[in-house]
Amino acid sequence: MSEVLTAVDAGVLTITINREDKKNALTNDMYTALADALEAAVDNSDVRVVVVQGSERVFSAGNDLGDFQNTPAEAGLSRPVFRFLHTLAVFPKPLVAAVCGPAVGIGTTMLLHCDLVYAGTNAKLSLPFVNLGLCPEAASSLLLPKVVGHARAAELLMLGEPFSPQLAYEAGLVNAVLEPDEVLPKAQETAAKLAAKPAKSLRVTKELLRPEVLRQQILERIDDEAQTFSAMLHEPAAREAFAAFMEKRRPDFSGM
Repeated sequence: MSEVLTAVDAGVLTITINREDKKNALTNDMYTALADALEAAVDNSDVRVVVVQGSERVFSAGNDLGDFQNTPAEAGLSRPVFRFLHTLAVFPKPLVAAVCGPAVGIGTTMLLHCDLVYAGTNAKLSLPFVNLGLCPEAASSLLLPKVVGHARAAELLMLGEPFSPQLAYEAGLVNAVLEPDEVLPKAQETAAKLAAKPAKSLRVTKELLRPEVLRQQILERIDDEAQTFSAMLHEPAAREAFAAFMEKRRPDFSGM
């Protein structure tokens, strides 16, 4: 079965991350499928709104570390993840996210590019980039302080500790916190409301909320972060963090 499922109904494209046995960890092939789905939706008049979801138990554990480690260092900005992020950042139609269970790394940062986000009480968000010897991605170093303020953004990005959906709600990252079995239906309900509204009005409103100058800043920051991220991925700190993860031990950064 496909690890990224798509279905269109009554103007709503639902994209489901479908690799639950691996906690919906995202591979290069999955990023390609996600980007393909979003790009196809841009010019598809049958799609007025997009919902991105996992299951009631897991949204996404973030990047598949094995897949990332096995990608050549010279891939750089050509990595499928960065194509997906570019597509996500400039997507012109309303984006709704339904988040239950783990939302790690890009599982959280992609939410900064969604217009409406609903989280389950079982959601556990985290931005563990520093703990992996890496840096923020998805323009989160630009967008997160705009949403939650510098002090909270520094806490979430520098400490990299998991945080609750309630904190995410209070910080303005999500619109509502619901019981897990209510999250996906709520996202669909909201998407249906949006799909019934004038498409141009929604598109223009989204453009005004995130004007061209900000979109360009976001794209530039995605690339700046990506270049640094790609280089750091093959440095000693990241190698130690990944080895420790695989060996189920605490990493030792004392000499780095």
